[in-house]
Amino acid sequence: MEDYFSHILFLDIETVPAVPCYDDLSDRMKYFWDRKAENMKKAETDTSTSLYEKAGIFAEFGRIICVSVGTISDNKAKIQSFFGHNEKEMLEQFALFLQEMPSRGIRLLCAHNGKEFDFPYLCRRMMINGIRIPEILNIQGKKPWEIAHIDTMELWKFGDFKNFTSLDLLTELFDIPSPKGDISGADVARVYYEEENLTRIVQYCQKDVVSLIQLLRRLQYQPLIADININYQ
Repeated sequence: MEDYFSHILFLDIETVPAVPCYDDLSDRMKYFWDRKAENMKKAETDTSTSLYEKAGIFAEFGRIICVSVGTISDNKAKIQSFFGHNEKEMLEQFALFLQEMPSRGIRLLCAHNGKEFDFPYLCRRMMINGIRIPEILNIQGKKPWEIAHIDTMELWKFGDFKNFTSLDLLTELFDIPSPKGDISGADVARVYYEEENLTRIVQYCQKDVVSLIQLLRRLQYQPLIADININYQ
């Protein structure tokens, strides 16, 4: 089983709206966001401007500022990150990293809700930035059994397509010590644009990767990685 874990690259991404606020959008992008926001409205007070804080969850209106990854070897985990204000440069570096993974024995990618969010978001932003999608990430033209992606939320669903369970909730259910700091995913855009604290976001993203690793180990009835054996780079 430990050999199985050594072939997995665990990952998590952090995203923000493409620009700080709705007024910073071009007229053309305002038009498209207005149409998107119209379908998102749940209250009379909802407007295109107020809903723009959610733009980061859409690859067409957001961008990636951090990708954190983790690998396991000899019951030890190594966590590292790709981050920066220039999305294209950061994703180019990450794409090169992914291209090298098969030669290092990595054959699988793992994320929580990765099939609905992290994996397609990465692919879309790479294409928008003119970056060729690495083979391990790209699913186009592949048969289901050829796709080397593990989604811990999908494993937890057991075929229940209505279910959404957060990584935080599952770590609580499985008694996994939470390495979380003082921010949540909802705070990322504010911390990035208002506090200008990318380092804080990177730390948050890395801790999510640790939670992801520990969750998959629980789901496979394996012992957790001891804190002393987690190396942050």
